[in-house]
Formats: sequence, C-alpha cells, structure tokens
Amino acid sequence: MSTSSISLALAALASLGGGAAPAMAQGDPDDLDTQMRTEWTQTCADWDEWDKPGPPFRVFANTWYVGTCGIAAILVADGHGGFVLIDSGTDAGAQVVLDNLQALAIDPHDIGMVLESHEHWDHVGGMARIAEATGHGVVTSREAWRVFATGQPDPRDPQFSTLEQMRPVEVVNTVTDGTVVGVGNLRLTAIATPGHTPGALTWQWQSCDDNRCLTVVYADSLSPVQSDPYRYSDHPEYVDTFRDSLARLAELDCDVLLTPHPSASQMRDRLLAGDLSQGMNCAEYAEIQDARLSQRLALEAGQ
Repeated sequence: MSTSSISLALAALASLGGGAAPAMAQGDPDDLDTQMRTEWTQTCADWDEWDKPGPPFRVFANTWYVGTCGIAAILVADGHGGFVLIDSGTDAGAQVVLDNLQALAIDPHDIGMVLESHEHWDHVGGMARIAEATGHGVVTSREAWRVFATGQPDPRDPQFSTLEQMRPVEVVNTVTDGTVVGVGNLRLTAIATPGHTPGALTWQWQSCDDNRCLTVVYADSLSPVQSDPYRYSDHPEYVDTFRDSLARLAELDCDVLLTPHPSASQMRDRLLAGDLSQGMNCAEYAEIQDARLSQRLALEAGQ
C-alpha cells in the first residue's frame, strides 16, 4: 500500500473513532473516503485475483472493506476500539487482510469476534492465520463447524469433489438463524442461507454516521455451483432449502449489499458510481441467483 493511501486510511478511521491516531484526522472525511475508494478501483478489476492486495476503504460509517481485490473481508467497528471481522480469504489472502489492518493502525488483538460467510477455503482458508493474530477462534453456523474444526470439506457440499482442505481452526461458538452476536454496542444478526454450501450465513447490521443509519447486508454467495458428480436435481430437499434462502434474502432490509465475491454484487461499479447504497440490492441479487439455479436445473434435466 502506498504512503498516501496509508495516511488516507488512518485519517478516515480516526474520523469515526475507530482507534487510529486522532492527529491523523485532517480534512473532510467524505473526501478521504472518495480518495480511498478511487485507489481501490484503480488497483482492482472486476473478478480480480483472489490473493491480489487491494487497499482498505470505508463502506459506510463504521463498516470497512479490508479484503483482497477478489475476495471480501469486512471489518465493523464498535466505535470504542473494538471490532468484528467477517471472513479471512485464503491463507495467503489472510495476510493481505492483516496488512490492511496494520495500515489502519488496528491491533489484531482489538478484534473481539471473527465471523464467517461460508465454509470454502477461498473465503475462510486463512482463519487459522487470523486466529493466530487475533487470539480468537471463529464463530460459525452449526452446519459448518465441523469443516472449520477439521479442515475437511463437507461431503454434502455441491462442490465437495473439488474443494481444498484448509488448516483447522478453533470454533468458539456456533449460531443459527436469527442469532444476534457482537462486541461492545455493535450487534450483527446471523441469517442462515444454505445453498452455495450447507452452512452458509448472511450477516445483517446497522451502520450509522452523524446523519443517517443504513442497514448493511453481507449476503453469502448463494451461487448454484457444483462439481461432478453432484446434481442439484438429485437433491430436491436441498433445492427447496436453497430457494427458501433466496426468498428470505430478497425480503431483507438491505440498504448496502456486500458479497464474498465483490464482483457478484457489482461492488466496483457501485464504487465508481460513488454510492454503495445504490445499484444492486438484496432482492436483485437473489433474483439473479434464483435464475441461475433454475438454469442449472434445466441443464441437468436435459442431460
């Protein structure tokens, strides 16, 4: 990360009371955020490499993007020096996440809770590295905990035959649909959205600045990807569960949509347009994935 982007990050973080040095808080926070987002869009392309470093930027208020160019990791500040981190990326990507935390002058030990979206190595393969840095294990869904604890893929997973193993990590707690977790005065709601994986989670929370509050949703991938010999049509109950996840996602209060693959929700396009609360929302995202699931089932029916 360039010296200029580090200064921007520190200043912007300090402006929300997130733990960086107050002396760095100079200039209009909106201008700082614009510059940080511009640097990200100049560094990162659509569907970029999973481990490619990208600079951190503020999504809105106390919500930050600290992932790589191709895989998201989300940081939420409680306003009193505590943080929640969602996802790690791959093992190599987790080092990018830690570097971005360092650029924001955040001590990993100030992260009070680590959450996950779904149990695939590209999004959580670096959880052991994050645990070593933060001193915390991960909070998972009840359906996913065994994957994290053993590092072995779930045989029920539609992509089981091609999934890579990952380093095991301690599971400190499990959640179910509707569980509320958090640190300090920060609260995030777990929404079980199985489909892409059996243990997938979507997370919802409010981020507030001095003028307004927005509901942020970090929606799981929910893409109907499979590896042979898996066929969705051979698992009608799983398809019903998948469709239910999509229907519930579409109904969520959702001012800002974020996704584990940022390009799946057109994040770069929305950054370029200047407002992450505009463009693709949860309902549109769910509609796209539902259509893809229908296409997948039609393809299988024709085979």
